[in-house]
Amino acid sequence: MKLSNKFTLARVIFAPLFFVLYFLPIWTGNVQLAKISACVMIPLLALAQLTDYWDGHYARKSGEVTDFGKLFDPFADVMLNLTLFICAQHSFAKDLIPSGYMPVLCFVLILFREFSMNFLRMVAVSNGTAIAARKGGKVKTVFYITSGFFMLAIESALRLQLNITDYLPGLRIAAVVLFVICVCLSYISFSDYIKTFAKVFKAK
Repeated sequence: MKLSNKFTLARVIFAPLFFVLYFLPIWTGNVQLAKISACVMIPLLALAQLTDYWDGHYARKSGEVTDFGKLFDPFADVMLNLTLFICAQHSFAKDLIPSGYMPVLCFVLILFREFSMNFLRMVAVSNGTAIAARKGGKVKTVFYITSGFFMLAIESALRLQLNITDYLPGLRIAAVVLFVICVCLSYISFSDYIKTFAKVFKAK
């Protein structure tokens, strides 16, 4: 396997590991596990997100840009981001954040968008075209990542039992606003993909 694809694979493997790391304290109610997870969630997610840069960097540097890589990279991004958004539906501090940070409607809309985008990629591949990430998709991904880190910062503070109760309502509203922006950007970029590759889809 090419080095660039190994970095992409790392994100795919990381997604379920992060899911367990996030939810284990919630499942067990263990305060110590919650504190440990609070200390490692953000650094590990940052490392996972760095692999997105590394896979592209080494693919271009080594001339490893392939149609497979153009499909594998966004697949890994979707795996990681949807995992993060599932986590955003829940909080260890259930008494303070009973319904999580991300509205369910936002998650469902993003889920539909990502599944639809993956379907369009498969249709394009069947016509001999690999759809690489476009600028709108990259901007959307930046907001996905920003929203995820913001949510994790709040959740980590709560797991460490820091006194942020007075700021919590405002912080949660900010998180919701970020996730709503994510939904808007995801559909704007989706429309751009459809418009740009309309001929490929019509050919099918």
